Amino acid sequence: MTRKLLTPFQKFVQLESFSGILLAIATVIALIWANSSFYDSYAAFLNFEIGFSSDFFSLKKPLILWINDGFMAIFFFLIGLEIKREVLVGELNSTKKALFPFFGALGGMSVPVLLFFILNNNPETQSGWGIPMATDIAFSLAILKALGKRVPLALKVFLTAFAIVDDIGAVLVIAIFYSTSLQLDLLLYALLIIGSVTLFSLKVRYSKYINIFAGIIAWVLFLKAGIHPTLAGILMAFAVPMHRKIKGTGFIEQLKNLTDKIYSNSNPQAVLLTNDQIKNIDQLEDLTEKYQSPLQSLENRLHDWVAYFIIPVFALANAGVALSSDVPLEWTLIMNLSICLVLGNSIGISSIVLLAQKLKLVQIPHGITKRHIIGASFIAGVGFTMSIFIATLAFYETPQYVDSAKIGILIGSLVSGAIGATILYISGSKKDDQKAEVA
Repeated sequence: MTRKLLTPFQKFVQLESFSGILLAIATVIALIWANSSFYDSYAAFLNFEIGFSSDFFSLKKPLILWINDGFMAIFFFLIGLEIKREVLVGELNSTKKALFPFFGALGGMSVPVLLFFILNNNPETQSGWGIPMATDIAFSLAILKALGKRVPLALKVFLTAFAIVDDIGAVLVIAIFYSTSLQLDLLLYALLIIGSVTLFSLKVRYSKYINIFAGIIAWVLFLKAGIHPTLAGILMAFAVPMHRKIKGTGFIEQLKNLTDKIYSNSNPQAVLLTNDQIKNIDQLEDLTEKYQSPLQSLENRLHDWVAYFIIPVFALANAGVALSSDVPLEWTLIMNLSICLVLGNSIGISSIVLLAQKLKLVQIPHGITKRHIIGASFIAGVGFTMSIFIATLAFYETPQYVDSAKIGILIGSLVSGAIGATILYISGSKKDDQKAEVA
């Protein structure tokens, strides 16, 4: 039987799902490595310094900071591309489409934060309020993928769009609340560079080489300005054009002319191409590049690198908590973060979405039941990548709190994922499908 072609969204879900599996494997390896007799090699690996320094300029950082500041800038750049695509032509390109995941994200960000402030009594850990508000799209989609046909495609679309809106909120929180020692002059230089290259790319000519060079300069300026440099990545994404240089009809006509020329000049017996054929093929490559959306093309090329390399490497570098370490753990923080991830997201998302539906502010797609929404809201409590990232920013001066936060994130994510998967598994049975009423 011929294999059915996957839709672009289904391909995205498949990619993110496998990324979630790699993420889980990297997490387990990090935990085993950090709690084995080889812990010293793990610490030495992460603290190995890379870079250069001179009398005028210095850029030398431990490997873990290159991963968290450098690799994650590429991760954020991809998020920026996804946000731009979704806002222009995707699930967020109209008010009606955006409101459903928007209300979900509103509940998924506000209630966990509110619950953290209620539970936390330690002023020293107060800065960790942003940790439970983030959802890990790779892990969450991996859970939905494992459930197969028991989960409707519309729910996967909702969770993806929700995670994108949630990422926007997390990015704003990082920019406003987790950046220190701000130097306005360097920040203005960085914004000027980003603004200039964006205007040039959208109005004059897009060049990926110019954008890469400008992105590196902006990244360094953000770093030196005291703003977390990963934000340069998300801002540079908006400098990548969405529209193609040539439309479908013109592309097909030119393609036909070129293929006719190549065919007429071809010699089946020849080993090498003629000068005319080489010229025609060069024109064909230029034509196909113009036909592709720069944003879509770049997003497709980066997705594999981010999903299969950057995110697992991030997990390997950040999930290794030494449980037997001499550094005492803050168990109150661990429990608070776990509760906020599990209850904050489940209560916040489901209650606000269902309230918005009752007030007729949103229309929930056909096929999604109330139990689907509740199950997805628990899965949204799987906050791994972004939560750990925020934890390293919030407690960067206190290793005790960083390790405690990571354990709380792992526990809360595991419990949330298990509860959500169980609810969706039960609600996806044939018997329940026949009796369930659409929410």
